[in-house]
Amino acid sequence: MIGSVVGLSQSRIKRLFAYSTISHVGFILLALSINSTESVQSYIFYVLQYSLSNLNAFIILITIGYTLYLYVYKNNNSAVVPFLQNDLTIGSDNYSPVQLIRQIKGYFYINPFLAISLAITLFSFVGIPPMIGFFAKQMILSAAIDSGYIFISLVAILTSVIGAAYYLNLIKQIFFFKHDYIINPAVQNIRVNVYKRKNSFSFIERQKEEAAKKDTSVLIQSSVKLCNNVTINSSLSSIISIITLLLVLFIFIPEESLSIVSILGIFLFNV
Repeated sequence: MIGSVVGLSQSRIKRLFAYSTISHVGFILLALSINSTESVQSYIFYVLQYSLSNLNAFIILITIGYTLYLYVYKNNNSAVVPFLQNDLTIGSDNYSPVQLIRQIKGYFYINPFLAISLAITLFSFVGIPPMIGFFAKQMILSAAIDSGYIFISLVAILTSVIGAAYYLNLIKQIFFFKHDYIINPAVQNIRVNVYKRKNSFSFIERQKEEAAKKDTSVLIQSSVKLCNNVTINSSLSSIISIITLLLVLFIFIPEESLSIVSILGIFLFNV
């Protein structure tokens, strides 16, 4: 209850996730308080899916922060400042790139793929079907009700609904508002001169190739404009894509995951 209620008043993303974790730990402790095979399996499954979702959320937030480095924040006085310094309380570079909830406002219009991936992860936190988080909460509540824990199950459902409010607020900020960022004028019109050699297999061109080592006039010059966004590393985008697909497509491959959970339950707790 503390994690759900206090999380509603948070304006910093990391603190919001901290109180969210307290709420999720309540579900984990509920599963541990029931001494049954179903509860142990639901406990292991909940820990695995929450670890996966939390990892994806923080990777996406860090990636969002670095994709905003070419942007600046334009306040109401038309003063342009770096997006990390749009609040006097968060002006230090020692903090993570994205700190406040309002810093991701309208991010869907900057990078829709990352925004959708983060929304899917948040829906999994909330427990909306068919995300994997829904099945984890369903398993714990089912084990609790079967064991007679009716009152605490109602409390868990209530706190889960309350906690959904701040997750949905994040989604509202991302998708339903326009962002306050503009491309930094200092880098918007920068063009980089790129030199490359002419590729040819003729003898004359090869001679020119050799001469180019001493004479730069043979080099071909072209001007390239910097892009308006930071390109995400392919390995990083692959990790985000795989984890996000696992959160969404669990409903199509439940047997394998539940079999692993059953084996871990037997191995760890001998149930």
